[in-house]
Amino acid sequence: MIPIGFIEFGLKDLLETLVIALVLYYLYRWIRGTFALQAALGLLFIIILNAGVSLLGFSTLNFMLRSVLDVGVLAVFIIFQPEIRKLLYNLGQNTSFDRFVGRSGSDDMISEVIEAVRNMAQTKTGALIVFVRSSSLQDLVDVGTRLDARVNADLLQTIFQKDTPLHDGAVVIRNNRIVAASCYLPISQNPNLSSVFGTRHRAAVGISETNNVFVVVVSEETGRISIAKNGALTSGLSIQKLRAEMERAIGEEKDENVGFSSEKAELEMK
Repeated sequence: MIPIGFIEFGLKDLLETLVIALVLYYLYRWIRGTFALQAALGLLFIIILNAGVSLLGFSTLNFMLRSVLDVGVLAVFIIFQPEIRKLLYNLGQNTSFDRFVGRSGSDDMISEVIEAVRNMAQTKTGALIVFVRSSSLQDLVDVGTRLDARVNADLLQTIFQKDTPLHDGAVVIRNNRIVAASCYLPISQNPNLSSVFGTRHRAAVGISETNNVFVVVVSEETGRISIAKNGALTSGLSIQKLRAEMERAIGEEKDENVGFSSEKAELEMK
């Protein structure tokens, strides 16, 4: 034990302090950039205010603030519901995307998607393509139009043509096959997402915030190519960078030195 004034501080206390600090750090990372951060600051303010009121002996204010804090646990679950759901989902799944799809045949699948995205970007055909794990998002597939087709560039372009019934919504690819089309995704409420991005991009971010997925987006207005994963959107990718991202995320990596970090890349014009 190490005496610090009148307090004895031992190894157990140090470990406990480090664990608490680590938990608080990751909690901040999970809610950073969301409305939950402002809510957390509000709750912290009430706790500090209640402590000050107690010291000053204001019994009425103390009673009112304690009444607010008594329902604090329920309020936390309500306010932080999206963040808690994301945390529990991440704890219950394998965070490695390399096992999302079978490696066998993934090169052909990537080539077909790349070809379709290139053509749709040139013609400014809006597209939203979600790559999912073999066992995830079945509820999303069920509400869409069920398909079971080999990934083909012509088929993807046909699906997203404006005059087709399936163009509105997302295509879901699982195990190197198109399993559903016209799937509707949750819209992100992230206030830090630029207003220049429309519903399609916000849906891509929304599904990646609470699910370990990889999403490719083609803008209908500009033809720009974007990807979304882990709640982050990277826009303005070239075809070469898109291929590198897909190969690193879901394909057979041929070259360990080839890659493009979407987390560090800044937005750029194609």
